[in-house]
Amino acid sequence: MKKSFTIAIVANTTWNIYNFRLNILQILTKNQYHVIVIAPEDEYKVYQQKFPMVKHIPLKQLSRKGMNPFQEVLLCHELFQIFKREKPDLVINYTIKPNIYGGIAASLLKIKYLCVVTGLGYTFLHNGLVYSASKALYRMAFKKADSVIFENVDDKNLFNGLNLVEERKSFSVKGCGVDTLYFQPMLKTKCYNGFVFCFIGRFLWDKGIGEFVEAAKIVRQKSPSALFWLVGERDENNPSCVSEEQIKIWEQEQIIVNQGFATDVRPFIRNADSIVLPSYREGMPTVLAEAAAMSKPIITTDVAGCREMVDMGKNGYIVSVKSAESLADAMLKMLELPAAQLAKMGAYGRRKVEKEFDNRLIADFFLKMVEKSIGKNVYNKNPNVLIPNFLKAKVTTS
Repeated sequence: MKKSFTIAIVANTTWNIYNFRLNILQILTKNQYHVIVIAPEDEYKVYQQKFPMVKHIPLKQLSRKGMNPFQEVLLCHELFQIFKREKPDLVINYTIKPNIYGGIAASLLKIKYLCVVTGLGYTFLHNGLVYSASKALYRMAFKKADSVIFENVDDKNLFNGLNLVEERKSFSVKGCGVDTLYFQPMLKTKCYNGFVFCFIGRFLWDKGIGEFVEAAKIVRQKSPSALFWLVGERDENNPSCVSEEQIKIWEQEQIIVNQGFATDVRPFIRNADSIVLPSYREGMPTVLAEAAAMSKPIITTDVAGCREMVDMGKNGYIVSVKSAESLADAMLKMLELPAAQLAKMGAYGRRKVEKEFDNRLIADFFLKMVEKSIGKNVYNKNPNVLIPNFLKAKVTTS
């Protein structure tokens, strides 16, 4: 009887599974793998309506805020006990704490595991004691990993350069992918008198929301009709969270229009003229891939993750990080473009996403990595066999 392999997927929120990993669940279940999701339980557990065959185990000891040593030991112990009980053939860890403590727990039990670095987060943007501790923990967790997969090549090179992971088992891939069937070009349902720039994301200073607002002030001096939307919500678990009072001040000054949180961002993308993300660093900004898939020109910063989304001048602009002036210059340049040029930019972005960021391409790559780790006899000694033809030259191993 053919063995049914069990794959455990660990993440810091079920929200993360719902928004970014459904393509992985789909391809694994389609290929007859038994899948277990291990994540703190929240309202996004509704993903099981689509995947009732997936077992969900709530993770109770994971705190996204802070690094209390006692709490971290409890998390590692909880993961150890879950892995020991469920006996997965392979563990795939996503996000920082699952990567570290899931990796340590799996290595202690001699269970094969993959780590997926989805972004470096607050600790790598702000040097300090936690940064130093994180590097040591990453090095420990990655030592026994089968592979470590990064969502952009800059993060991979950084971790290789810091000797946190061996280069031979590190790979980079173009983010988590975007559903190009769901995110398609759509005609506007409402037109505005001015050009609409839209920021979509968590309201964090590290996302460049401050630069977005300051750039809006500069642009409005020359183009008073320009509109600036914020779509998203605050994340109080993140030290970089913008205060509620600050958001209200921006609203009262009529600099921005706070559209609030949206479960479906497509209506805002379709009615905006450009999507803007002036982030300080990303794994791979899904919102920019979604915007490009809907044929919207984008503006983002020259930092890890973000820069891979833009071919300068072809589907948008890249600006200096932490520079409201550079961002404002790009905004002014974009709003002066004729409609035909904006449409051309949008069409180029759509093609780029289809070729590089489609979530089916990303899922196929992960399937190959899973098959390699569990020892399916589908490979020879040529390392390029790991990479599907359509991902070659887009996934890097060196």
